[in-house]
Amino acid sequence: MTLPIGISSIIISGLLCGLVFGFALERAGFASACNLTAQLRFKDWRVFKVMFTAIIVAAFGLYFLQASGMMTKEAIYIPTVFLWATLLGGVGVGAGMAVGGYCPGTSVVGFVSGKIDGLVFFVGLILGTFVFAGAYDALAPMLEALPGPEAQTVPELLHLPTPVVLFMLLACLVGVGWLTRDKKPSAPVTAVRAAQQPAPSGAAAQAS
Repeated sequence: MTLPIGISSIIISGLLCGLVFGFALERAGFASACNLTAQLRFKDWRVFKVMFTAIIVAAFGLYFLQASGMMTKEAIYIPTVFLWATLLGGVGVGAGMAVGGYCPGTSVVGFVSGKIDGLVFFVGLILGTFVFAGAYDALAPMLEALPGPEAQTVPELLHLPTPVVLFMLLACLVGVGWLTRDKKPSAPVTAVRAAQQPAPSGAAAQAS
């Protein structure tokens, strides 16, 4: 379907999904560089929990769409993994996130939320994209070296049924969520500790 102004429904759906996703990231606290870098220090696990939840929801959704016949596997583009490119890209994105506090998507969320550092990071992202595009021909032999399995999904790579892999991922999310849960003291313990605190000097003077 093509809209009167020439914008396809695919572009409109992409923009709407991007807005919803960006709103979810902002509500999760991903507009703050401090929250994002805290994940790298293993102090705050909300990045893992939110992003891994999104991955699992998408994985289960694709599985049920294929099982119901609403979508075929051929309709999904599965790229071949290039191990050197993946390694270098992961190190580069990780280093950039550690230094700047944002990944590409969260820099947009930070910028739209009014964060100046998000804008600076996003401008650097655009400039870096142009530099990479200009140097791609020279980097291509290295980036395209050491290809992995051709267009394989994780179940195919592990030789396991898709539901088994999905529930393994779900178990991983639940396990990490349980291990990193906030352990708050019970109400009686809190009350006892509050009672043991020394009275303020003003209250002590009034009592005397």
